[in-house]
Amino acid sequence: MKICIGLSGGVDSSVAAYLLKQQGYDVFALFMQNWHDTTGTLHGDCEWEEDRSVAEMVARKVGIPFHFVDLSDIYRQRVVDYMFSEYEKGRTPNPDVLCNREIKFDAFLKAAQALGADMVATGHYCRKDEFTDASGRKIYRILSGTDPNKDQSYFLCQLSQEQLSKAMFPIGDICKSEVRRIAREAGLPSADKKDSQGICFVGKVDLPVFLQQKLKPKDGEIVEIFRDFYEGRKDASTLEEMAAPIHYEKTDGKVIGRHIGAQYYTIGQRKGLNIGGHKEPVFIIANDIEKNIIYVGEGQSHPGLYRKALRIRPEEVHWIRPDLAMEEGEERDCLVRIRYRQPLQKATLCARPDGMYIRFDVPQRGVTPGQFAAWYAEDGEMTGSGVIDE
Repeated sequence: MKICIGLSGGVDSSVAAYLLKQQGYDVFALFMQNWHDTTGTLHGDCEWEEDRSVAEMVARKVGIPFHFVDLSDIYRQRVVDYMFSEYEKGRTPNPDVLCNREIKFDAFLKAAQALGADMVATGHYCRKDEFTDASGRKIYRILSGTDPNKDQSYFLCQLSQEQLSKAMFPIGDICKSEVRRIAREAGLPSADKKDSQGICFVGKVDLPVFLQQKLKPKDGEIVEIFRDFYEGRKDASTLEEMAAPIHYEKTDGKVIGRHIGAQYYTIGQRKGLNIGGHKEPVFIIANDIEKNIIYVGEGQSHPGLYRKALRIRPEEVHWIRPDLAMEEGEERDCLVRIRYRQPLQKATLCARPDGMYIRFDVPQRGVTPGQFAAWYAEDGEMTGSGVIDE
């Protein structure tokens, strides 16, 4: 079996390559460049060139062929343009999830197959297994990584059975500390390289500067909503009411500052607001794109930061395991996370004609439109996901 390892120059993919080679597979490395523009990036202009150089050194050390592919045009079309479109609507996308669905296990997979690969391996901290159902069909499963501090299954929440059939995750059952140890003992050039941060293949960015490539700044008001606004309000009783965000008006609070464009900010954000005079941090609780108003509240426990439920539109519901898809009216207990690294939360999936509702046992902080909600079974298997609606 011929395996292509997506070699990024980081320690995780390097150790994945090393382990595959040690296990006797026919392995080759493929480095992909997905971004050229440095507008808004916070690191050097040639970060990808350094990554490629390290990846080449790793390939030589491991003793595998090295190839290069430029997927930047496809990446811009499928990931970055989607980002701009979502931010323009006042939603907060997750480019890493899109990158895996549209690039690593689609465009990159095709490039690897053109070079003779049967499978594509990555350095994700997650596990995969398979079984054969009663009809003789193979079913593939994504499970949480063994290292609870590095589990990256969430980033793969949009993969299909076809994509999983070609995927390998060699370090999914290894802890990060062990990966570092293996890298050092093997003398891999990436052994002490820091983990990458920021947008997948773009890097760490100044988001407003990055978005200003297409979204023009527009001066607007920051309105603070005080806690007494919620006093006497009727508690949500139906599932639909629990999932619906509160829509504020300027007259509901007090103007306390200015911003450069509501589309640059996200629910739960505290940095970049430049607001003083408060005992506790101030967080964004809502943004009105049409009126260009940002609504904020003081303190981690501000009522505007929490919601009991969320909704996913029917067309946005994705089942990694189509055999587990729910019928209308069905409800199912599960575990859910609405952002990377969030501990799994107890919840109930509720299949309704107008979409999938997720009702949490405990109200959730910072439910953010445009982000992905991923649901898991008790054994750590991720079975589906969807884009959070308004």
